[in-house]
Amino acid sequence: MQLLSLLPLTLASFFGGSRLSHAETYPSHPVTVVVPYGPGGNADLAARSLAAVASRYLGQPIVVVNRAGAGGIIGSRFVIDAPKDGYTLLLARVGSQAVAPALDPAVTYGWNDFSMLGMLEIDPYVCVVSSKSPLHSFVDLTDALKQRPGKLSYASTGNFDASVVFPIKILLNLGLAPDAALKVPYKASAETVTSLLSGQTDFACNGISPYTGNIQGGALRGLVVSTRERVGQVPEIPTAKEVGMPDLELVSGWSALYGPPNLPQDVVERWTQVLEKLKADPEWNAQPAKRGSIPTIMSPAETGVFVEAQYKAYKALAPLITPK
Repeated sequence: MQLLSLLPLTLASFFGGSRLSHAETYPSHPVTVVVPYGPGGNADLAARSLAAVASRYLGQPIVVVNRAGAGGIIGSRFVIDAPKDGYTLLLARVGSQAVAPALDPAVTYGWNDFSMLGMLEIDPYVCVVSSKSPLHSFVDLTDALKQRPGKLSYASTGNFDASVVFPIKILLNLGLAPDAALKVPYKASAETVTSLLSGQTDFACNGISPYTGNIQGGALRGLVVSTRERVGQVPEIPTAKEVGMPDLELVSGWSALYGPPNLPQDVVERWTQVLEKLKADPEWNAQPAKRGSIPTIMSPAETGVFVEAQYKAYKALAPLITPK
């Protein structure tokens, strides 16, 4: 009888200890990071940089899976609906997590419908053309847009992301309609490079990472960057302020790590610790930098403040950009 009376307490201790052990040992198997865009783009490169270094601090492999479609919406929706255990995470991007919720009425999630684990990196936006293009400067591009409205085309990575907002802001600044250049959407930045090099589109404006190598190698020509200072890897490209459109500085890319809503607190804390170690890791800091991006680790709270400001800025543009 004494043994039986102790049984509930023993079981409670066992299961309580089991829960504690589970929390302390997360993760006990590999973690998947879903990239909502195709291979070779800004999100993909950021995710693979994260996986290559952060796995050492996490204690488990990080598997990168591309789940492209609908400008990042399909992959984002997949993560929202994933189990809330920390084993399926999202490489969040400005387009899929701030611009699309602000501008695209078809998006079925809000900017804050995720567990934010931390900002990873910020990348300048750049407008590029093929080196074979007759457009040799930003002035050449704007002159062509004014002289031939509706004739030039630009490659984007979605229908409602920053790669669309940047060209549209240029058009609006010129007094043109938002559709005065033809949008040609692709699933990844790497596909926009192919499009430019093959002559299928005239220009593209997107996060700088997938374009840096081709600019340095001479296959692509940069016309403008969205940063206040010139980018060290491609110092020949003028800034938005230098070309007379400082409001283009609003449009910069960023990559962050998100999870499904309501992640357990121990998972959030574990990733906060991992990213804090990543912040001081020379190998990881070198990877975004060589692509022209800026390593920018933020806490979950700081990330939330940053993303909310981005969402509100794009939401304010909705009356000008979203088709009536």
